[in-house]
Amino acid sequence: MIIGLLKEPSPETRVSLLAEATAALTKKNITVWVESGAGEKSFCSNADYEKAGAVIKDRAAVLAEADLVLSIQVPADGQLKTNAVLIGVFQPLFQQERMAEWAKKGYTVFSLDMLPRTTRAQAMDVLSSQANIAGYKAVLLASNTYSRYFPMFMTAAGSIAPAKLLILGAGVAGLQAIATARRLGAVVEVFDTRPAVKEEVMSLGAKFVEVEGAADASKAGGYAVEQTEEYKQKQQQRIKESIAKADIVITTAQIPGKKAPILITEDMLKGMRSGSVIIDIAASTGGNTPFTKDQETVMYNGVSIIGQSSLPATMPSDASKLYGKNVLNFLQLITTKEGALNLNWEDDLVKGSCICHGGAIVHERLKA
Repeated sequence: MIIGLLKEPSPETRVSLLAEATAALTKKNITVWVESGAGEKSFCSNADYEKAGAVIKDRAAVLAEADLVLSIQVPADGQLKTNAVLIGVFQPLFQQERMAEWAKKGYTVFSLDMLPRTTRAQAMDVLSSQANIAGYKAVLLASNTYSRYFPMFMTAAGSIAPAKLLILGAGVAGLQAIATARRLGAVVEVFDTRPAVKEEVMSLGAKFVEVEGAADASKAGGYAVEQTEEYKQKQQQRIKESIAKADIVITTAQIPGKKAPILITEDMLKGMRSGSVIIDIAASTGGNTPFTKDQETVMYNGVSIIGQSSLPATMPSDASKLYGKNVLNFLQLITTKEGALNLNWEDDLVKGSCICHGGAIVHERLKA
């Protein structure tokens, strides 16, 4: 079997496998072809891949002859061989036309962002490994943008109060943001619709702001769920009270397959003091403010709204390392010990992450 590793389209800086992960495949007698320059933005050279046993090829050759192709983002161009397997993070719920096109071409497509959120899937959970980085870098980006200190300072020239940071969403990104902000000395408050995360939030030294009446998310596999209008009104009132006192706001709220919910309204923005900063990690699906633009900074009433959905790509070396480990763990599910492809449709992780197979869309959510 030939596994092909593609160079990602700009501005993506990550790569699906670094050389050290590639070596694990070549030791199983799997042939790995790497598109020339695929790892250069992650500081992994062609020579590094060759030392790991890979073969450097041009893009056309990888696309035309690889049996299994690795690409984090949707490949920008090119035609894969018939019956090729494609693995990446393709956001299929937002790319339904592309998925239908791939199905017609006979590709078998696995999108790792659709993996069931189970204990067994943790080792291949790309959303968590990359969200961890996003939460960390969101706080650092905020600290660089904010015009004041994060920690409290008492000096001969006077005292500086600590920054007040509000985090909307206590998933993996939110929890890492809490930990990073606390290390920098900020005072942190956190909202989340899931009461179950309260203990984790408090253990990291943040205050958990509760809103009663949230819809049960225990069966949503770790994802957020749609809330009632009554709950949303209560939530917005509590957020409005907290946001008026916040210097930094980090928003992370997303619902799979839907536009990100607006948690910070225009009215709330008007109540924030000039110089405040919002880092909106949910920018790729519309953002949690009405003015968020992905990969842009928007100034509104003196507040900096930074839409940034690609924070993991700002740490390409570690992001690629973690992503590559997730991919290797997933490849163990679909290959034999001898390195041959073996798609076991009885495995809930294989079935749950497969979008297209046999010329058709097979994922239940996309079929619906």
